[in-house]
Amino acid sequence: MLGAMAFTVSLWVFGEAIGIASVVSAMIGLSTLLLLGVVNWDDCLSDKSAWDSLTWFAVLIGMAGQLTNLGVVAWMSDCVAKLLQSLSLTWPASFIILQACYLLIHYLFASQTGHAGALYPPFLAMQIAAGVPGVLAALCLAFNNNLSGALAHYSGGPAALYYGAGYVDLRDMFRVGFVMALVQAIIWGGVGSFWWKFLGLY
Repeated sequence: MLGAMAFTVSLWVFGEAIGIASVVSAMIGLSTLLLLGVVNWDDCLSDKSAWDSLTWFAVLIGMAGQLTNLGVVAWMSDCVAKLLQSLSLTWPASFIILQACYLLIHYLFASQTGHAGALYPPFLAMQIAAGVPGVLAALCLAFNNNLSGALAHYSGGPAALYYGAGYVDLRDMFRVGFVMALVQAIIWGGVGSFWWKFLGLY
């Protein structure tokens, strides 16, 4: 089993260099475990949480991709930029609003990578245009991208697994995720702002 795991992880890490996609690596790993008798097909079928996670991710990642392809993400970014320009806000106010928008827009994404890929550049550009120091804006968007992973049951890989285990119902997942996002934002924004000032980021 350890050999199969090491082989699968090696394929996952180095697969791109040798032309093997990560999905193929996962299938090779599963096939190896099945052939060696470590697991059987009934074990795979009975793992309902895994199938639940797979279903959620398949649908929601597809939806997030379509939102980007259809221009919804670009349209939303453009609307936010125009709104901020019309309000003539100071850079700290623009910074707070844009960071909050970046966090909450994650509800539309089933992947933190997809979220960052679609929204990081326009939100960084909007913040810099509003006068936010570049390093501060770049770092906070990166921090924010990680903090958004607990917003919902589809926000990131671990969230789907926690929800799929069946110990937390959907309403509680959304409620607790939102509360924790607020708590983390207050901690990062409150304590972090003093630390960032000490470091000279603004």
